[in-house]
Amino acid sequence: MKHLLKLLDLTTEEIIDILNLADQLKYESKHGIPHHHLKGKTLGMIFQKSSTRTRVSFEVGMVQLGGYPLFLSANDLQIGRGEPVQDTARVLSRFLDAIMIRTFAQQEVEDLAKYGAIPVINGLTDSFHPCQVLADLMTIREHKGKLEGLKLCYIGDGNNMANSLTVGGLKTGMEVSIATPKGYEPAGTVLDFAKGFGEKFKLVNDIFEAAKDADVVVTDVWASMGQEGEAEARQKAFAGFQVNKELLKAAKPDVMVQHCLPAHREEEITTEVFEMHIDEILDEAENRLHAQKAVLVKLLNPDV
Repeated sequence: MKHLLKLLDLTTEEIIDILNLADQLKYESKHGIPHHHLKGKTLGMIFQKSSTRTRVSFEVGMVQLGGYPLFLSANDLQIGRGEPVQDTARVLSRFLDAIMIRTFAQQEVEDLAKYGAIPVINGLTDSFHPCQVLADLMTIREHKGKLEGLKLCYIGDGNNMANSLTVGGLKTGMEVSIATPKGYEPAGTVLDFAKGFGEKFKLVNDIFEAAKDADVVVTDVWASMGQEGEAEARQKAFAGFQVNKELLKAAKPDVMVQHCLPAHREEEITTEVFEMHIDEILDEAENRLHAQKAVLVKLLNPDV
């Protein structure tokens, strides 16, 4: 593994290796066992989209690994203000050991990796959110004891989360069921990938059909960052696509609920369901730290 740009690029074995290492690093962190695998390494963190969890988890993770995180906001860089991405990639490669970028266009992440000489991590784009889904898979495995054979249901917009959950779930042996309104389906490249899994993947417009016998139900906000101008139209389109107590009756009795946060209570999820599953959701949020640490180690010190 040279980069983490999207889960489509990883094999099943690489995903499982990351999850196994994340489990180990979490155990060591909880038991006060030092693991300075990245001592002396530097991570440049480019933020063209603001974030709470991404920034804090990468900064804390890098420090816990013995390295040094450097926050770079859009205002700090010439990228996006006239400097070609290839020049930014080449220059930063002379200063840093790795780059994490949270931005809008997936192509910008791909170009950083193409023109740079150091590992690049996708902290989120409009198309994919691999770090979050690695944390989701880690959390599901913690609570359910396995991934293979489980049914994962996603309700909502066919956005970066739907794209990455579909790929990550199918690659780790899960059955994946997606429910979106018409016109809000996942990306074509993801649907083409999913076709190879036959009946293990289902895309429907009926949320109860999608949630039937699900082990895990996942949702996300209806309007992501950069889509604020579409909020009213999306409110209408997604009416009826709420994760609530009635929907969960279609799932298995021990269903777990995941939300990558921030959550808009009483929109995509009710306050009641959110609070009923708060421990699972907070585990998911915490596991961003451990999953990303595992990615950093795999990229910068693969012999661990």
